[in-house]
Amino acid sequence: MTADPQPGSIVEADASSLRAILRNQASTVTVVTAPGAPPVGFTATSFTSVSLEPPVVSFCLGLASSSWRTVARSRHVAVHLLARHQRKLARTFAMTGIDRFAHPTRWRVGPEAVPILDDALAWLLCRVVDRVVVGDHAIVLAEPELLRHVDVGSPLLYHRGGYAGVEPADRAAVA
Repeated sequence: MTADPQPGSIVEADASSLRAILRNQASTVTVVTAPGAPPVGFTATSFTSVSLEPPVVSFCLGLASSSWRTVARSRHVAVHLLARHQRKLARTFAMTGIDRFAHPTRWRVGPEAVPILDDALAWLLCRVVDRVVVGDHAIVLAEPELLRHVDVGSPLLYHRGGYAGVEPADRAAVA
């Protein structure tokens, strides 16, 4: 047996050390919205594709979140992939104790009465198919029914506790 050649110490995988490790993972920033009186929305970096046949996506939400009660009973939600220039919108939907849909947030009521945010790179209107409670969070599984996307701009990312963007790839260099 040889010593670990990588620097750094091995520690127990508790909530604090796991959070520190996960800060190194760059994630696409999304805002999830759901209809209600008032509507709810929150910033999520846990959005992912689960299946293409049938199409299923997922995101996670804390059970203590102010949005959980509405999402727990919503039949439809919208997932918005934010553009690099939408840092302020991401921060707004990450805050608690405010009306996230107040001015200057630009939005409209979309299909199934789900709030649709303006200017996102893409949005998916999804039918919730399951909610799986794991620890202090729920994994929400949803089937996209409608979507809209633009082919310009770059996504907003979350990395090491802050927002970042990526330069669009040079398609000729990639090919």
